[in-house]
Amino acid sequence: MFSFTVAAVVFGVVFLAELPDKTALAGLMLGTRYRASYVFAGVAAAFAVHVALAIAAGSVLSLLPHRLVQAVVGVLFLAGAAVLLFKKDEDEEEVKKPADQSFWKVSGAGFMMILVAEFGDLTQIMTANLAARYDDPFSVGVGAVLALWAVAGLGILGGRTLMKYVPLKLITKVAAAVMVLLAGFSLYEAIVG
Repeated sequence: MFSFTVAAVVFGVVFLAELPDKTALAGLMLGTRYRASYVFAGVAAAFAVHVALAIAAGSVLSLLPHRLVQAVVGVLFLAGAAVLLFKKDEDEEEVKKPADQSFWKVSGAGFMMILVAEFGDLTQIMTANLAARYDDPFSVGVGAVLALWAVAGLGILGGRTLMKYVPLKLITKVAAAVMVLLAGFSLYEAIVG
């Protein structure tokens, strides 16, 4: 059964965590070079694969004892908040320009770049944590995929404009604060039961 509340919470957390990530910058860079719809198709497909893998990992976690899972999820959320707050700014990665501008070449370049760059990324780990926390893989998957697609779309179509109005440091701090809150809830449930 689909839970709009779970999907909305997951959307907010994943969106905020992904916005300051290198993916938004990579999408922006690809979107300035190639047709936006081609880039988005490849990036969206890669994110769908990442979310499916994260949901599978989270579903396995949900089979473990509830208190143990909540403790691990809480610690991982705290670690994710620390990564967001203390990571150094990364330079934009170079993307090899496809030989032509065809749909398959451009979307394939976007797919491969995201598939490799995002494997084991913070938002993939967070999605697995959220899947374990809520034990609702479909709602978590919908929320995570939509959040990642929204960030990719923003990056491809208007990343520079957004960053003019919303400082990256503020976005990072809000995402870290949300993760600390989720860690607190998870650790509370692990202790109190």
